[in-house]
Amino acid sequence: MSAPSTADAPLPVRTLSRHIGDWVNRLGRVWVEGQIAQLVRRPGQTTCFLTLRDTVADVSVEMTVSRHLLDGLTAPVAEGQQVIVLAKPEWWLNRGRLTLTVHELRPVGAGALLARLEQLKVLLAAEGLFDQDRKRALPFLPRRIGLVTGRESAARRDVEENARRRWPGVAIEVRECVVQGAGAVAAVTSALHELDREPDVDVIVIARGGGSVEDLLPFSDESLCRAVSACRTPVVSAIGHEQDTPLLDWVADARASTPTHAGTMVVPDVTEETHRVARARRSGWRCISQLIEREQSRLDAARSRPCLADPAAGLAARLAEITDARRRTSSAVIRHVEIETHAVSGLQAQVRALSPQATLDRGYAVVQDADGGVVRDTDAAQVGAPLRVRLASGRLAVRVTGVDDD
Repeated sequence: MSAPSTADAPLPVRTLSRHIGDWVNRLGRVWVEGQIAQLVRRPGQTTCFLTLRDTVADVSVEMTVSRHLLDGLTAPVAEGQQVIVLAKPEWWLNRGRLTLTVHELRPVGAGALLARLEQLKVLLAAEGLFDQDRKRALPFLPRRIGLVTGRESAARRDVEENARRRWPGVAIEVRECVVQGAGAVAAVTSALHELDREPDVDVIVIARGGGSVEDLLPFSDESLCRAVSACRTPVVSAIGHEQDTPLLDWVADARASTPTHAGTMVVPDVTEETHRVARARRSGWRCISQLIEREQSRLDAARSRPCLADPAAGLAARLAEITDARRRTSSAVIRHVEIETHAVSGLQAQVRALSPQATLDRGYAVVQDADGGVVRDTDAAQVGAPLRVRLASGRLAVRVTGVDDD
């Protein structure tokens, strides 16, 4: 139960520290696993100081271990190594600080490390971090390459020399950091995030030379793998040699067998691309030349046709046909007009022969009454009745003075 305290009766710091010490002392000895972040051996002292950190969370704890215990190990331990310790937590009352006194220390062997890495690999694979559909394609020619590597390392030289040999004008943004030991994961993750925020960095290469399983352990760290998976920029893993396969290789968008291979992966070969462009230009010219030759042949074939070889010949023939047709049409029209003229003349003669005018021309006259009717006998004309007499030329107005029936 918590110690009784109120605003009016607060606990003194010494009392609080004593209560914390009581609870810590009840914990007893515990087995703890972690990575050695710092190991201090001071000459002439029998006590060494050890800082153990968690490889996933950013948590560390200070420990004290006897030099006799360290010297009695079959294999010496060093910073960056994974260990298991049996320690007793202790609370320093006056300093208010927690430390652990190590009673037993066991380095984690390569077999145990590999087994734990395999478990982590299964976990990350189940979450889909290794899926091919989430991997991004590398750019053909990046504007700038981000490189995370060790300080003055051979891996940096391998990446830079091979990349610039293939494409001399390539720009490389380098972030040198610790790539082995306790601070490697945090340093690499920080450099990765820094490069990922750069807008002109199109690909990031994480490169390190070969080493033991323990040396390459930071590149199988869960937090680093998740950081690579969350990057917006494609990441190339170039860790160790061909046989080295840290978990970073599975999470990254592309894996290079060595840093040298990474330098050839991220940029094209300028010589090869120059030859490819030359081949494309030759192929393009060849296609264009063939197209021009084919179309020229079609044009020559079209121009060789009579209608295009001598266009005036066809027009002359048509003009002759039109002239002949006009001549024949004119002759036919003239003949038709002559025939119809003769017919009209004949009909005109018939009309004239049958016309009353011809009779009048012979000396006859037509007598009409006042209403215009023709008077054919004396009964239609009474004495004193006005009549009109039509002659061959002109008319006469007469009046009946007498009637002779003979």
